[in-house]
This record gives sequence, structure tokens and C-alpha cells, in this order.
Amino acid sequence: MATMRYVLMKQTDGILFVEMPASHAYQLSALNLRLHKEIDKLTAEDVPNLPYAVAECNEVELHDPSISIVSGLDYINGLERDFAGVQEKSYPLISLLTEIRALQAQLEQWYEEYEEEQSIR
Repeated sequence: MATMRYVLMKQTDGILFVEMPASHAYQLSALNLRLHKEIDKLTAEDVPNLPYAVAECNEVELHDPSISIVSGLDYINGLERDFAGVQEKSYPLISLLTEIRALQAQLEQWYEEYEEEQSIR
């Protein structure tokens, strides 16, 4: 069984947990910090509203049905879509997209290997 880790994200309207393979959770937190460092440099009008990674934990037991747990791959796919849609002219957005897509590719490979492992069992 794969060990998962949860990245707590604070949004303007609440919180969410992103479920990540334990080996990749720190990468999501680091990517989030990097994006926040650079997002103010974007001059486009359609810049995504980016939540803040505020904590990581090994287990989550939710008691509030309004809080959700999102798959890491779903989260990163949405992040990629949001940033790919930005019509930026002044800032080299490609470097941010490259970082997002690198984590996206790693997660896709991780989930493929995990599914193969599960089908063998």
C-alpha cells in the first residue's frame, strides 16, 4: 500500500487537502511557494487565484463535509490548465509552466506504476 501525505491548502473561501504520494508532497509545497513568489510578477488579467500550502500531514480525518480531499494529480492538472490559460505578455510564464508540468509528469508516472502494482495483486 502506498504511503500518502496530505498538503493543507488555504484558499480565500476555505481549505482543502491535496492527497499526494509521500515521496512527492514536498514538491507540491515547494512548487506552491515558488508560484506565490512569482505570481505577483504576472501582468495578465486572468491570473489564477492560488491557494497557500500551509501544512503537510500524514493522516486526515475530516469531520466537516464542506472540506474536500483532492487527488494530487487532479490538483496539478487543474493548476496546469489554469496557468496554461494565462495570456501573459511581459513575464516568461513558460518557466512556471515547466515546473508545473514536471511535477505533473512525475505524478502521472507514479500513479501508472501504482495502478500496475495494484493490478498484479
